[in-house]
Amino acid sequence: MTSSTLAGVDRSKRGRHQRERVKIKSNHPSQKRKRYDKAESRWAFLFISPFYLIFLIFGLAPIIFSVAVSFYNWNPLDDVHPYVGLQNFKDLVGDPIFWISVRNTFSIWFFSTIPQMFMAMGIASILRSPKLRGRVFWQTMLLLPNITSAIAIAVVFGQMFGRDFGIINLLLSHINRGPVDWIEGTLPSHIAIATMITWRWVGYNSLIFLASMNAISKDLYESADLDGANRLQQFRYVTLPQLKNTITFMVIVGTIGGLQVFAEPATLGGSYDGGSSNQFSTLTLYLFKQVAVNGTYGYAAAIGIGITVLVVMISGINFFITRRISGEGSK
Repeated sequence: MTSSTLAGVDRSKRGRHQRERVKIKSNHPSQKRKRYDKAESRWAFLFISPFYLIFLIFGLAPIIFSVAVSFYNWNPLDDVHPYVGLQNFKDLVGDPIFWISVRNTFSIWFFSTIPQMFMAMGIASILRSPKLRGRVFWQTMLLLPNITSAIAIAVVFGQMFGRDFGIINLLLSHINRGPVDWIEGTLPSHIAIATMITWRWVGYNSLIFLASMNAISKDLYESADLDGANRLQQFRYVTLPQLKNTITFMVIVGTIGGLQVFAEPATLGGSYDGGSSNQFSTLTLYLFKQVAVNGTYGYAAAIGIGITVLVVMISGINFFITRRISGEGSK
């Protein structure tokens, strides 16, 4: 056998051994796991792609379009849309009704979110009591206001807060107070709207607090009980610290929701003009007025961007306060 033939056989053997090693390596469990992970990742992207498509169409695209519209004197009924640059934002800064709307929005947020937080924690504590009977029934009843139509709520509360024949003024007359004009007065109208919001959402928030309370370990309460702590002390030193993250979540969600109050002032006030002295004018109601009544779409887009900036600023403040409270900011 010649040397060239021997070299060919040797190369053939080496090639066969190399193919066998590659085959063995490819059949190794780690390699199979890698191939499985890649296939799984591709299927995962396929299944979550509808969310991204919906977000692009109904989330990101409207935001981009609104930013673009804010630089124009834009009206869909006109053929020409003049470019105005930053004029809409300059008008927004100098608009007194916009700042009245900001004041009204934060006023309604304060009178609804803060009392609602304490009420929700109190109701959750009652629902958590082992002595309470029909717990499931009461939990179900708490969700009924949340699914009730805002129009129906406005009709009922409009009768309750009526100036001349309202139930609230009737009760106040028995203690020689009132009558209070809950519609025309700025502060009373904010309290009336906040009452509507609280009645609608306090049950939902109570169930969130109840779920968080049920997740607290019973060992903590047993240890506190052995140390002689009463129910109030257990709530203060055990329950409240464990609810810190839930309270933060509720404050952030309540703040974002408070900046978007629309249905309650619109239905209680009976129109979209914000009331005789703009006492019902919130940020979203004022934005809607610019579109539906005035037809100034560009200015409405600028208001929307202003609301977004406020939401981002307040969320940043809430995040900073949360880090400080949790001690992460000091690390």
